[in-house]
Amino acid sequence: MSTDDPTVGLGDLPEADDPARVDPSDRLPREAIADVRIRVPTRGNRKLEGLLRAVNADDQVKAWWHVSAVNATRRLGMSDHSWIHIQIVLNSAIRLARLLFRRGVVPGLVADYGMTVRDAEVVIAGGALFHDTGMTVHRADHEAYSLFLTADKLPALLADVYEEPERTIVVAETMHAIIGHRRRGNPFTIEAGIVRVADALDMASGRSRVPFEAGHQNIHSLSAYAIEEVKILPGRDRAVRIEIAMSNSAGIFQVDELLATKLRGSGLEEHIEVVARIDAEHERRLVHVFTI
Repeated sequence: MSTDDPTVGLGDLPEADDPARVDPSDRLPREAIADVRIRVPTRGNRKLEGLLRAVNADDQVKAWWHVSAVNATRRLGMSDHSWIHIQIVLNSAIRLARLLFRRGVVPGLVADYGMTVRDAEVVIAGGALFHDTGMTVHRADHEAYSLFLTADKLPALLADVYEEPERTIVVAETMHAIIGHRRRGNPFTIEAGIVRVADALDMASGRSRVPFEAGHQNIHSLSAYAIEEVKILPGRDRAVRIEIAMSNSAGIFQVDELLATKLRGSGLEEHIEVVARIDAEHERRLVHVFTI
């Protein structure tokens, strides 16, 4: 890849149809978490590396992701909420952040505390890593349950990364990003808006494959099954361009009801454009281009 490529170091996007997206109850808990390892291009961000190192060594965090997956997929017939979802949201969030920061969008940690964009990446990563841990308790109000788990765990994970008062600031801003990803989260930081939008970008067909093939065929699984690919690219008029390829017009539900809902009120509306296309030859092309 050429060093002139504008996407170098922005954050790789894992395959949404990852083979690890299987029924989480197929393996014993220790086996299920044995190979879990979260990765993201850190681009020399030592603080981000420190957080990832601590998370990847923590079996409790991995167990939370496993329980979240069991509750969502096995018990509720929902789309994937396993560590694969976490991995995709994290990489999408870091990619969004680097594109936005490159175009002059200033994160809260820089504007309000005089910290750096690398500190902002830690907040964004923390929000992505912990945003769904509350699914271990219940689907309803899971964002709020995620807060008390994060408040208990994140300070220890950052013990070797930050001293006070910076550690408390990072934890507080991370928790704001977590609560901001709910439907009416009303985030008021760039970091929280990024986590909110990144969560909605895990919409490709792999995420709904297990519930869909198990017979849970509702508008959520059908629409997700219609999403072929999501790309996060540098924009021309705006900082970010999100391109969504669909095989069927059912995918519009994912774009309009989920992504558009998360984008509106994120604080990022003026910086992100979304274009969705139906490319399949067998589909009657009811919508050629859908733009937010």
